[in-house]
Amino acid sequence: MCSRRGRPRSAEADSAILEATLASLGELGWSKLTMGDVATRAGVAKTTLYRRWTAKSELVVDAVAVLFDELELPDRGSLAADVEGVVLQFAALLERPETKTALMAVIAESTRDEALRARIRTSIVDRQKRLVLLGRERAQTRGELPREPDTAKAARTADLIFDVIAGAVVHRTLVSAEPVDEEWARTFTALLLGGLAAVQS
Repeated sequence: MCSRRGRPRSAEADSAILEATLASLGELGWSKLTMGDVATRAGVAKTTLYRRWTAKSELVVDAVAVLFDELELPDRGSLAADVEGVVLQFAALLERPETKTALMAVIAESTRDEALRARIRTSIVDRQKRLVLLGRERAQTRGELPREPDTAKAARTADLIFDVIAGAVVHRTLVSAEPVDEEWARTFTALLLGGLAAVQS
Protein backbone atom coordinates (compact mmCIF):
# COMPACT_ATOMS: atom_id res chain seq x y z
CA MET A 1 0.00 0.00 0.00
CA CYS A 2 1.62 3.24 -1.08
CA SER A 3 1.59 6.29 1.14
CA ARG A 4 -0.56 9.21 0.06
CA ARG A 5 1.22 12.40 -0.80
CA GLY A 6 -0.03 15.92 -1.29
CA ARG A 7 -0.50 17.31 -4.75
CA PRO A 8 2.79 18.38 -6.35
CA ARG A 9 3.48 22.07 -6.74
CA SER A 10 2.51 23.50 -10.08
CA ALA A 11 5.33 25.36 -11.81
CA GLU A 12 2.70 27.18 -13.86
CA ALA A 13 0.88 28.34 -10.71
CA ASP A 14 4.14 29.41 -9.07
CA SER A 15 5.08 31.44 -12.12
CA ALA A 16 1.66 33.10 -12.23
CA ILE A 17 1.87 33.94 -8.52
CA LEU A 18 5.34 35.47 -8.78
CA GLU A 19 4.35 37.50 -11.86
CA ALA A 20 1.24 38.71 -10.02
CA THR A 21 3.38 39.69 -7.04
CA LEU A 22 5.63 41.83 -9.21
CA ALA A 23 2.63 43.44 -10.90
CA SER A 24 1.10 44.24 -7.51
CA LEU A 25 4.34 45.70 -6.25
CA GLY A 26 4.71 47.93 -9.27
CA GLU A 27 1.13 49.14 -9.05
CA LEU A 28 0.38 49.20 -5.31
CA GLY A 29 3.75 49.29 -3.56
CA TRP A 30 4.81 47.24 -0.55
CA SER A 31 2.38 48.63 2.04
CA LYS A 32 -0.78 48.02 -0.02
CA LEU A 33 0.22 44.66 -1.47
CA THR A 34 -1.80 41.82 0.04
CA MET A 35 -1.76 38.06 -0.37
CA GLY A 36 -5.43 38.28 -1.39
CA ASP A 37 -4.67 40.71 -4.21
CA VAL A 38 -1.85 38.49 -5.48
CA ALA A 39 -4.09 35.40 -5.39
CA THR A 40 -6.80 37.21 -7.36
CA ARG A 41 -4.35 38.44 -9.99
CA ALA A 42 -2.78 34.99 -10.31
CA GLY A 43 -6.15 33.26 -10.54
CA VAL A 44 -5.47 30.93 -7.60
CA ALA A 45 -7.06 30.39 -4.21
CA LYS A 46 -5.53 32.21 -1.26
CA THR A 47 -4.97 28.81 0.38
CA THR A 48 -2.76 27.89 -2.59
CA LEU A 49 -0.65 30.94 -1.86
CA TYR A 50 -0.28 30.16 1.84
CA ARG A 51 0.69 26.55 1.14
CA ARG A 52 3.71 27.92 -0.71
CA TRP A 53 4.56 31.10 1.22
CA THR A 54 3.64 31.74 4.84
CA ALA A 55 4.17 35.50 4.71
CA LYS A 56 4.14 38.38 2.24
CA SER A 57 7.85 39.03 2.79
CA GLU A 58 8.79 35.49 1.73
CA LEU A 59 6.66 35.78 -1.40
CA VAL A 60 8.24 39.11 -2.33
CA VAL A 61 11.79 37.78 -1.84
CA ASP A 62 11.08 34.90 -4.21
CA ALA A 63 9.52 37.27 -6.75
CA VAL A 64 12.57 39.53 -6.61
CA ALA A 65 14.81 36.48 -7.00
CA VAL A 66 13.11 35.78 -10.34
CA LEU A 67 13.95 39.31 -11.48
CA PHE A 68 17.57 38.92 -10.44
CA ASP A 69 17.80 35.64 -12.33
CA GLU A 70 17.39 37.72 -15.50
CA LEU A 71 20.90 39.10 -14.98
CA GLU A 72 23.51 37.69 -17.32
CA LEU A 73 27.23 38.20 -17.68
CA PRO A 74 27.82 39.14 -21.32
CA ASP A 75 31.06 37.90 -22.84
CA ARG A 76 32.43 41.20 -24.13
CA GLY A 77 35.99 40.00 -24.62
CA SER A 78 37.70 41.31 -21.48
CA LEU A 79 37.21 41.30 -17.72
CA ALA A 80 36.75 45.08 -17.61
CA ALA A 81 34.13 45.05 -20.36
CA ASP A 82 32.30 42.13 -18.73
CA VAL A 83 32.16 43.93 -15.37
CA GLU A 84 30.92 47.14 -16.98
CA GLY A 85 28.20 45.20 -18.78
CA VAL A 86 26.85 43.46 -15.69
CA VAL A 87 27.03 46.68 -13.63
CA LEU A 88 24.85 48.47 -16.19
CA GLN A 89 22.41 45.54 -16.32
CA PHE A 90 22.18 45.44 -12.53
CA ALA A 91 21.58 49.18 -12.27
CA ALA A 92 18.85 49.02 -14.92
CA LEU A 93 17.16 46.22 -12.98
CA LEU A 94 17.26 48.27 -9.77
CA GLU A 95 15.62 51.19 -11.57
CA ARG A 96 12.49 49.14 -12.24
CA PRO A 97 9.74 50.25 -9.79
CA GLU A 98 8.88 46.72 -8.66
CA THR A 99 12.53 45.85 -7.96
CA LYS A 100 13.23 49.09 -6.13
CA THR A 101 10.09 48.84 -3.99
CA ALA A 102 10.52 45.18 -3.17
CA LEU A 103 14.23 45.24 -2.40
CA MET A 104 14.04 48.23 -0.06
CA ALA A 105 11.03 46.73 1.73
CA VAL A 106 12.39 43.24 2.30
CA ILE A 107 15.77 44.59 3.44
CA ALA A 108 13.96 46.76 6.00
CA GLU A 109 11.84 43.80 7.12
CA SER A 110 14.88 41.54 7.36
CA THR A 111 16.50 43.74 10.02
CA ARG A 112 13.89 42.31 12.41
CA ASP A 113 13.65 38.81 10.95
CA GLU A 114 16.66 36.48 10.85
CA ALA A 115 14.77 33.84 8.84
CA LEU A 116 13.97 36.42 6.19
CA ARG A 117 17.62 37.50 6.06
CA ALA A 118 18.57 33.87 5.47
CA ARG A 119 15.98 33.62 2.68
CA ILE A 120 17.42 36.73 1.00
CA ARG A 121 20.90 35.21 1.18
CA THR A 122 19.89 31.87 -0.31
CA SER A 123 17.30 33.07 -2.84
CA ILE A 124 19.07 36.18 -4.13
CA VAL A 125 22.65 36.68 -2.92
CA ASP A 126 23.97 33.13 -3.21
CA ARG A 127 22.27 32.59 -6.58
CA GLN A 128 23.73 35.77 -8.05
CA LYS A 129 27.28 34.93 -7.01
CA ARG A 130 27.21 32.73 -10.11
CA LEU A 131 28.00 35.88 -12.10
CA VAL A 132 31.20 36.49 -10.14
CA LEU A 133 32.29 32.87 -10.50
CA LEU A 134 31.61 32.89 -14.23
CA GLY A 135 33.40 36.21 -14.74
CA ARG A 136 36.42 35.03 -12.80
CA GLU A 137 36.57 31.75 -14.71
CA ARG A 138 36.46 33.59 -18.04
CA ALA A 139 39.16 36.01 -16.94
CA GLN A 140 41.36 33.15 -15.77
CA THR A 141 40.88 31.34 -19.08
CA ARG A 142 41.89 34.52 -20.94
CA GLY A 143 44.95 34.87 -18.69
CA GLU A 144 43.70 38.12 -17.14
CA LEU A 145 43.55 36.69 -13.60
CA PRO A 146 45.66 34.01 -11.89
CA ARG A 147 43.99 30.83 -10.68
CA GLU A 148 43.67 30.43 -6.91
CA PRO A 149 44.64 26.92 -5.79
CA ASP A 150 43.28 27.51 -2.27
CA THR A 151 39.54 26.89 -2.71
CA ALA A 152 38.57 28.43 0.63
CA LYS A 153 40.47 31.62 -0.19
CA ALA A 154 38.97 31.67 -3.69
CA ALA A 155 35.47 31.46 -2.18
CA ARG A 156 36.22 34.36 0.18
CA THR A 157 37.54 36.42 -2.73
CA ALA A 158 34.37 35.73 -4.74
CA ASP A 159 32.26 36.83 -1.77
CA LEU A 160 34.24 40.06 -1.47
CA ILE A 161 33.98 40.84 -5.18
CA PHE A 162 30.21 40.30 -5.07
CA ASP A 163 29.84 42.49 -1.97
CA VAL A 164 31.86 45.32 -3.52
CA ILE A 165 29.98 45.34 -6.83
CA ALA A 166 26.50 44.80 -5.41
CA GLY A 167 27.07 47.20 -2.53
CA ALA A 168 28.34 50.00 -4.75
CA VAL A 169 25.56 49.70 -7.32
CA VAL A 170 22.77 49.37 -4.75
CA HIS A 171 24.08 52.37 -2.80
CA ARG A 172 24.51 54.49 -5.92
CA THR A 173 21.06 53.60 -7.30
CA LEU A 174 18.83 53.23 -4.26
CA VAL A 175 20.51 55.27 -1.52
CA SER A 176 22.22 58.13 -3.35
CA ALA A 177 19.62 58.04 -6.16
CA GLU A 178 22.35 58.86 -8.68
CA PRO A 179 22.54 57.42 -12.20
CA VAL A 180 24.72 54.49 -13.10
CA ASP A 181 25.70 55.40 -16.64
CA GLU A 182 28.48 54.13 -18.87
CA GLU A 183 31.00 56.65 -17.52
CA TRP A 184 30.28 55.69 -13.90
CA ALA A 185 30.44 51.98 -14.75
CA ARG A 186 33.77 52.48 -16.52
CA THR A 187 35.28 54.46 -13.63
CA PHE A 188 33.98 52.01 -11.03
CA THR A 189 35.41 49.07 -12.98
CA ALA A 190 38.79 50.79 -13.25
CA LEU A 191 38.76 51.32 -9.48
CA LEU A 192 37.75 47.71 -8.84
CA LEU A 193 40.41 46.20 -11.09
CA GLY A 194 43.25 48.72 -10.73
CA GLY A 195 42.79 50.45 -7.38
CA LEU A 196 42.86 54.17 -6.67
CA ALA A 197 45.90 54.75 -8.86
CA ALA A 198 43.90 53.68 -11.90
CA VAL A 199 41.30 56.44 -11.44
CA GLN A 200 43.62 59.19 -10.21
CA SER A 201 46.10 59.08 -13.06
